[in-house]
Amino acid sequence: MITEQTILELMQDPDYKPMTYQELEKHFGITDSAEFREFLKMLNKLEQEGRIMMTRSERYGLPERLDFLRGRLQVHAKGFAFLIPEDKEHPDVYIGAHDLSSGMNGDTVLVRITTRGPAGGKLEGEVVKIVNRAVNQVVGVFQGHEAYGFVLPDDKRIVRDIFIPKEAMKGAVDGDKVVVSIVSYPEGRTAAEGEVIEVLGHKDDPGVDILSIIRKHQLPEAFPEEVMAEAENAPDSITEEEILKQGRRDLRGKNIVTIDGEDAKDLDDAVNVERLENGHYRLGVHIADVGYYVREKSELDKEAYNRGCSVYLVDRVIPMLPHRLSNGICSLNPKVDRLTLSCEMEFDEHMKVVKHDVFTSVIKTKERMTYNNVRKILEEEDPELMERYKDLVDDFRLMKELALKLRSRRMNRGAVDFDFVESKVIVDENGKPVDIVKRERSIAEQIIEEFMLAANETVAEHFHWLKVPFIYRVHDNPDPEKMQNFLAFAENLGYHVKGRGNSVHPRALQTLLEEIKDTKEQTVISTMMLRSMKQAKYDADMSGHFGLAAEFYTHFTSPIRRYPDLVIHRVIREVIENNNILPEKRQEYLASRMPDIAQHSSERERVAVEAERDTDQLKKAEYMLDKVGEEFEGIISSVTGFGMFIELPNTVEGLVRLAGLTDDYYHFDEASMSLIGERTSKVFRIGDEVKIRVARVNMDDHTIDFEMVDMKPRRERSFGGGFGARGGERGGRGIKAGGGKAARPGKRERGAAAAGEAAGAGKRKRGAGAAGGSGPAAGESVEANRPKTFGFGSGKGGYSSAPAQGEQAGDGRRKKTSGSGIFIGEGAGSGEGKRKGGGSEQGNGEAFWQFRKGKKKKGAGKNGTAAFVRKKKK
Repeated sequence: MITEQTILELMQDPDYKPMTYQELEKHFGITDSAEFREFLKMLNKLEQEGRIMMTRSERYGLPERLDFLRGRLQVHAKGFAFLIPEDKEHPDVYIGAHDLSSGMNGDTVLVRITTRGPAGGKLEGEVVKIVNRAVNQVVGVFQGHEAYGFVLPDDKRIVRDIFIPKEAMKGAVDGDKVVVSIVSYPEGRTAAEGEVIEVLGHKDDPGVDILSIIRKHQLPEAFPEEVMAEAENAPDSITEEEILKQGRRDLRGKNIVTIDGEDAKDLDDAVNVERLENGHYRLGVHIADVGYYVREKSELDKEAYNRGCSVYLVDRVIPMLPHRLSNGICSLNPKVDRLTLSCEMEFDEHMKVVKHDVFTSVIKTKERMTYNNVRKILEEEDPELMERYKDLVDDFRLMKELALKLRSRRMNRGAVDFDFVESKVIVDENGKPVDIVKRERSIAEQIIEEFMLAANETVAEHFHWLKVPFIYRVHDNPDPEKMQNFLAFAENLGYHVKGRGNSVHPRALQTLLEEIKDTKEQTVISTMMLRSMKQAKYDADMSGHFGLAAEFYTHFTSPIRRYPDLVIHRVIREVIENNNILPEKRQEYLASRMPDIAQHSSERERVAVEAERDTDQLKKAEYMLDKVGEEFEGIISSVTGFGMFIELPNTVEGLVRLAGLTDDYYHFDEASMSLIGERTSKVFRIGDEVKIRVARVNMDDHTIDFEMVDMKPRRERSFGGGFGARGGERGGRGIKAGGGKAARPGKRERGAAAAGEAAGAGKRKRGAGAAGGSGPAAGESVEANRPKTFGFGSGKGGYSSAPAQGEQAGDGRRKKTSGSGIFIGEGAGSGEGKRKGGGSEQGNGEAFWQFRKGKKKKGAGKNGTAAFVRKKKK
């Protein structure tokens, strides 16, 4: 019988040459008509999935054998993109804006390589087939007209606006934030078409901003009824009979405490420390046994898998599990019995684990401690707290002693520990930001961090050697080229790092971080180092964790808010109950599921981090709205070819554009990351203190522009015929408020503070080399230098992402513009898309439209809007 696998195996044969379907029919000896129909269906299915390709001569073969490459599109706000190949060993492929076809950000596509750089240099390609669409809904601002409307996407990586026919507006009016379902995707220069499925409210209404981000990332909110029904069946307490029946180890007599933030409600980890008679330490890490209540394949489990993790936005939490579980029976609330999984470790004087045990248990925590109170006890010896917790003070001192020794050992073995300043935006009951406070990383946070790291490493190694299906947290070695670029960058700033791009030990990087501590270069070097590293992820195979310098690592400590932790909890309990041996069928089933769970969890984590970062940037920009015109002291956090980024003490970051430095003409020196005055030789460097004024806040892009205080106007030079506009301010739209460091960690995860544990780490950006000379530099947002170009319904981003007037298009051809700067299409000289006489002057600068009667391409969308042209508002 012929199967899909049979067809694929034939085409994988080294001697296979592409065949027509008739030749394949003959090869397989198909004579029955029913079998032939099934065979054609299989061919069509494999072709639709992009697993095989049909050539122009209608012959079938594997994409990779036909010089095609399958992968995911990562589109830049300027319109160009990269293909991130499914083959992890294959380098990324640059896709110009004109070669994207109808591809959109996140789509799975097949690409033909069109240009190969010399000696294995950069690859360029073109999209030949869309295999799978990633974007089916878009959130944006509605612009209405009498007979149609447009939606301007919030996600700037979607560079094309969405055309909305009148019958699909669903009552949306100008300025509304809406959710749009895409009906037809863009073809050539024809707009994508959609229909409004939800009106969120006017973009300026309270709460609509955060709701827009939730819809943009398609985050779930309310739990389905069947999930809530299962949650309601969970008990409020546990019984002695239940504990005895399960054979759990009783730890209720030990001094076990939780240590969390003041506002934490889902307490999923507790700790205790003892000094043994032999001088060793015994550390107990006790994690809520969430898997006991969330059974495999239950509705709760399916929903938790879909969500992947809890999402912590500025003003709310979108939990992975219903509150009845996460804040109730699964939360290690003080002085009540709770079921847990425990990992006990005995450390010798060298902080080596000489004995460990992983087992099911029951605990009763003595106190619900906060980071602040533990810090006050250990660092300030607050008399009131010392008296209140007098039975635990010695335990906290022992915890500090052990944590510092564990940290010292981890640093000595080469773990990379970034110390970025993090902040939290405080909002009032209406969601309005009222303050920005820095997050402290005191000894209390370090205690929990070190204990969770130790437990995660111990559990990972234990189950690795048992050879049971598991999910690990891995962090691959850095890309040699990126690391070499970073080393050159550090060298230019006067810092030498031992090693080469392909053989740098993490210890050398940690030594550098210690060397730059409290220097003006600390932020930029740390950021550039993090960018040179790869992104940490989940995997079914343990390949090591570079940033932690750990051979084994997993996420075991947060099953309330991370699905991988929940999955391995179930595996751990199952292994314990089966005396460390799983039945063969069960082993095979789990082994088949783990890669999918790991990949899905990594993807959901990235979505969560992006959403958290979006809300953080939004609220920081909003916080600065009423500060326009005010002056602040700040530090230059990054310097680029189009300006410099200034970070304020409250961590808000803004852009001073090159054109705003009016006292001289400044040149960007990439090697030293500085701006140097042509006439005065004045230098702006990273770390310099400057005084700025808040010039403007763009709430559409969440960006902030600063201007220098007391900047004198430059003396104009004369060149006979006059001095024209200088090379151009390079299109910056401002930095994402407060974001700045594209790869800086967002919410610090317990046990995830080291290199690569920020899900944004190592985000691919073309040209983002060591000094950021050809791409966004440290602190620059993806939006920061996106030109404002022609777009249907807006002036913000066009089809084919045409560069701004006077700039070169991606393929080297100059786009045609009218005298007033309005893009009028490639065919302006041929009669198609010509401006109507005087059309651009009407309406006092308001939007005007003209139709272009171009031929509709085969398969193009129905709306025929390819030639809408809009004059920018003044």
